[in-house]
Amino acid sequence: MHRILLIDDDAQLGPPLAAYFARFDLVLACALRPGAGLDLLRQGGCDAVILDVMLPEMDGFALCRLIRRESDIPVIMLTARGEVMDRVVGLELGADDYLPKPFEPRELVARLQTVLRRRVAPPAALAPEAADAPLVFDGLLIDPATRSARRHGEPLELTSTEFDLLHLLAREAGKVFSRDDILNRLRGHEAELYTRAVDIVVSRLRRKLEPLDCIKTVRNAGYSLALGRAPGQA
Repeated sequence: MHRILLIDDDAQLGPPLAAYFARFDLVLACALRPGAGLDLLRQGGCDAVILDVMLPEMDGFALCRLIRRESDIPVIMLTARGEVMDRVVGLELGADDYLPKPFEPRELVARLQTVLRRRVAPPAALAPEAADAPLVFDGLLIDPATRSARRHGEPLELTSTEFDLLHLLAREAGKVFSRDDILNRLRGHEAELYTRAVDIVVSRLRRKLEPLDCIKTVRNAGYSLALGRAPGQA
């Protein structure tokens, strides 16, 4: 059973949402203020965070930034504004998904199930042993079993979405993935998709991989990983 933390100052939202979540074996803990939410998160035991953008004390973007400094826990952001730029900013700060208010509880559950499934399970298209095998390139090591990556031996601090994108590109290095391919493979559902979000995540990942220049843009086509395998690797 997964425990989800909701940080939202709407006191009327938590109780009915918690009752609905229980139907899907999800336990919902609620915090009305960012400080209380951070305290609960630091106590451990949470598997994902639902984070409202409009909060007292600090906005959801600032709170997401703080969470990302301490954890790679999946984050889904909520906003009443529903503007595309808000979604892009949230993804740039490390959120895993975005949902505008008002929302359907079933869609929120579906998105939670998607980010939780990506976090704990290898891609279904690969055999378990292949999915867990480290991928070693010149200057880069990606370990799906521990969901970690190293650049020239130094650990990289990647969000869940950044790691999934890097792993996707690395599994078929040299293959060009379109933005729609990436969105469909990483999101896992047919919700509203924004190709600009892919560009933001790629840009963020490139900065973390520097000085490696390994994610190539193929004009009018998409992205690919351009790195040679380390000696001894297939």
